[in-house]
Amino acid sequence: MRASGLNWQGLMEQLQQALPYSEVSDQSLAYFKYPKRTLSVNLPVRMDDGTVHVFRGYRTVHSTARGPSMGGVRFKPGLNAHECEVLAAIMTLKAAVADLPLGGAKGGVDVDPAALSPHELEGLTRRYTSELVELVGPTEDILAPDVGTDQQIMAWILDAYGENTGSTAGGMVVGKPLQLGGSYGSKDARGRSAALVTARVLEEQGESLNNARVAVYGFGDVGRKAAQTLAAQGALVVAVSDQNGATFASGGLDLTALSAYREAHGSVQGFATDITPEEVIELDVDVLMLAYDYGSVNAGNAHAVRARYVVEAANRAVLPEAERFLQGQGITVLPDLVASIGGLVVNYLEWVQDASNFFWTETEIERAIDLRVDAAVNTVMAFMRTRDVDMRTAAYAIALTRLHEAAVMRGVYP
Repeated sequence: MRASGLNWQGLMEQLQQALPYSEVSDQSLAYFKYPKRTLSVNLPVRMDDGTVHVFRGYRTVHSTARGPSMGGVRFKPGLNAHECEVLAAIMTLKAAVADLPLGGAKGGVDVDPAALSPHELEGLTRRYTSELVELVGPTEDILAPDVGTDQQIMAWILDAYGENTGSTAGGMVVGKPLQLGGSYGSKDARGRSAALVTARVLEEQGESLNNARVAVYGFGDVGRKAAQTLAAQGALVVAVSDQNGATFASGGLDLTALSAYREAHGSVQGFATDITPEEVIELDVDVLMLAYDYGSVNAGNAHAVRARYVVEAANRAVLPEAERFLQGQGITVLPDLVASIGGLVVNYLEWVQDASNFFWTETEIERAIDLRVDAAVNTVMAFMRTRDVDMRTAAYAIALTRLHEAAVMRGVYP
């Protein structure tokens, strides 16, 4: 399962398409065209064999017009500054669509975390945090988990920040363990919101999830929760994939048994009928849930997509050139700015809880996520109806208008 590359120009072209429907001029768009800053750092780490290996790390802050930046830390082979910049911009847009007082950021390290020992991984995490310590914090730039990182890495980031600053500010990192000021719902929010948005769009089209056939490309935390939520509403999840393979059952997969099987065997492969991850994208289904990484559907494979609805549970899962083709085929794309905002919403709620030192129950968190996701969907779908545009254009136009309003009120310094 390999993702295709990102393209800043593609993002700018999509924003230009949304420009006539927003309250933003070309001059105002200049605020958005460039990240606030991109930092590149060298990270020497002493390995278990006594040698020193130097890794390359990055952190991009795209915008702080609406509030402090927030964005993931990804440990991923081949990560570069350009990838961080595009994904940070997506986070800025997503926060604006969700109407959260945040900007976007993204960063990480060019590394395969699976190739490191736990000791080496901890050393790399602490060194990365130490290099950023003067630029991050609960009121500056908030770090979150992403591809290749998890609650344990967030815990190491929190501790390294505290050791460097003498601070116990838990809000500088989200996606932490509950014991360290984390929030309920962190693992499930993005998948849950992707499923809820899917159900809402189908309902708007006069369709039902009952017996709808679903394929899930990427059966990690996000894909698993999306699949479970859709199945609970009557959908048939007929195929799922992970990095090691894919499995298919025409009558629907037993997701409880599948999760247990994957836990025991390290992959979904072998659970039912084996297929390739690429074949999951090509299945004749009602809904294709993309929960892996950016570029899962691109110019090279868009022609093979037969789903009627394609859902971006992962940021930038459908690249612009592919989306143009899908639209021409009558396939509806549910964009990341709407479909996957649950992850950003729960991170925001964790940040708020840390700031107030008051924590909500799991039921309260789930209700708060659902309310904010529902509000964002309502706003976007109302815009679609009144302006007769697709969902991505509507979301971009709303985000650009909100960013423009914040930038104008702030003015230009000096």
